[in-house]
Amino acid sequence: MGREEERLFRLLEEGTSAALTVKAAEKQLEAAGFEELSFAHSWRLVERGKYFVKHHDTSLFAFTVGEQAGPETVRIAAAHTDFPCLRIKPCADMEAGGYAQINVEVYGGAILNTWLDRPLSISGRVALASEDVLHPEIRCISVERTLGVIPNLAIHMNRDVNKGIELNKQTDLLPILGLASEGQKRPFLDFLAGELGRKPEDILDYELCLYCQEKPGYAGLEEELILSPRLDNLTSVQALLTGITESSRQKGINVIALFDHEEVGSRTKQGAGSMLLLHLLQRILQCFGKTPAQWAECLYQAFFLSVDVAHGLHPNKMGKMDLTNKPLLGKGFCIKEASSQSYATDCEAVAIVEQICRKEHIPYQKFVNRSDMPGGGTLGSIASSFLPVRTADVGIPLLAMHSAVETMAARDMKALADLLRAYFRI
Repeated sequence: MGREEERLFRLLEEGTSAALTVKAAEKQLEAAGFEELSFAHSWRLVERGKYFVKHHDTSLFAFTVGEQAGPETVRIAAAHTDFPCLRIKPCADMEAGGYAQINVEVYGGAILNTWLDRPLSISGRVALASEDVLHPEIRCISVERTLGVIPNLAIHMNRDVNKGIELNKQTDLLPILGLASEGQKRPFLDFLAGELGRKPEDILDYELCLYCQEKPGYAGLEEELILSPRLDNLTSVQALLTGITESSRQKGINVIALFDHEEVGSRTKQGAGSMLLLHLLQRILQCFGKTPAQWAECLYQAFFLSVDVAHGLHPNKMGKMDLTNKPLLGKGFCIKEASSQSYATDCEAVAIVEQICRKEHIPYQKFVNRSDMPGGGTLGSIASSFLPVRTADVGIPLLAMHSAVETMAARDMKALADLLRAYFRI
């Protein structure tokens, strides 16, 4: 296993929810000597400093300052910490036919039937009662053993299943957590309280998801493929962490932004549609004595790399790809373009990325959607509307994006990590 895959596998196993992804990122940054800051307190930054700051536990920003915090070289790269999953609703305990179940809702654009017959467990954060009513205790939790499953209906009872069956998001995706015990009304809540070492009544609220427990692993005759949950978008998160911790520049500021809520539109207090990134940059520049006029000079000369996965060519569905742009797994990361600006890319930004890749001998390819089949967007177009700078969208090509288990080529992780290293170094 190469170094890039080893890091990725570790993050895929640890990042079972947005909150746990941030905790795993925090661990990498602290090991690299980054100092934690708080948005709620004043900052004292120094040249050659390395810092990170969290927001609501599920978004994180990290930055490094060169010997000269000059206006001409602000480099930003962004990715997202969330992924399609099943979110657990409040008052979730249910019982049906002698089974203990929980009530869930779909988060993001999941491929629903891929969540059937998978080993599932629980991850996220919980708000607990505290003596200070304005500051409840917040605890992160990730249960490592399998807790639930959403079983398929046997083909004998559903003869048309192989013709394609639409799943009802409310009734068909309720997971089984075990067999109901007589007299136990809240088995899930009781279990959660036990895991936290608190009473059930101490649990005020939670942001918990069911995550697919399958481990990342290799596939292919030469183990050239990786199969794993959460490749979208933890591949990008790891590449950003590698770039910011392993590269530095004498002049300017390097920034990574790991946003939550991309899968549900980004327009939240910790999403790319908030003012967080702009405020972060202004605050950094203010610490180095820049005036509001100088902030604008710095920011308008910045460059923004939006890093999210792309679609690879599917051998059984080749007609779903554009006629002349057909990215293959294993041929490098993708530069993503769209005239609609769902990918926030222009020719100057593309040219800069291409020249970095040519200089560093990094493999890359280009992706566009079919003209009659618009794809999804990324946080790049949303964040760049608040920060109107040169922006490029890039990412690793996947098969089965938004499935419970996705597929990528192992060598593409190195290509993306190499891009981020070069981006933060040149």
